[in-house]
Amino acid sequence: MPLTNIYELYKTMEREHTMLSFKGVVTPELLSSVLKVMESKLGALEKSTKTRKRVYSILVECLQNLYHHNEEVNDEIDSILLKTSLLIIAKQNDSYEVKTGNYITNDKVQDLEEKIKNVNKLGKQELREMYKTVLNHGELSKKGTAGLGLIDIVRKSGNKLEYNFLPIDEKYSFFCLNVKIN
Repeated sequence: MPLTNIYELYKTMEREHTMLSFKGVVTPELLSSVLKVMESKLGALEKSTKTRKRVYSILVECLQNLYHHNEEVNDEIDSILLKTSLLIIAKQNDSYEVKTGNYITNDKVQDLEEKIKNVNKLGKQELREMYKTVLNHGELSKKGTAGLGLIDIVRKSGNKLEYNFLPIDEKYSFFCLNVKIN
């Protein structure tokens, strides 16, 4: 990357009010570090305890999603690339945005998109009921998750999830998620 591009990246991050950004493999140590940094930043920036807790809770869910849903890859060359995730946290006026990006196999795109559409169309009460149902009757996936994350994110953010799947090749897409917290 030419050195002038570094400044362009900096200006973009300033324009977008980026508080923290990360690109790499999400590990338990990284989860802990990012959460500590954001706890400190939110403590300094945000007066509302309720908003701090909501942002922090949503950040935890998003990081757990990145950690738990990294693609299992047998090919050593693609392994690091496909396990690489993107996390951006920004503050826009009176709201926050948690943006994530990660690789997903194309065979999982339709199912994930359906889940997102389903939670996006529900109201507060319906989300609460769905959360309780999944909590009480949900089966754990192979990765030990019950599918509560997306429901919880929508409940706590109070907003619909913004998302996109960018096709990479015949096997993979890049999943982009944006969560707005008012």
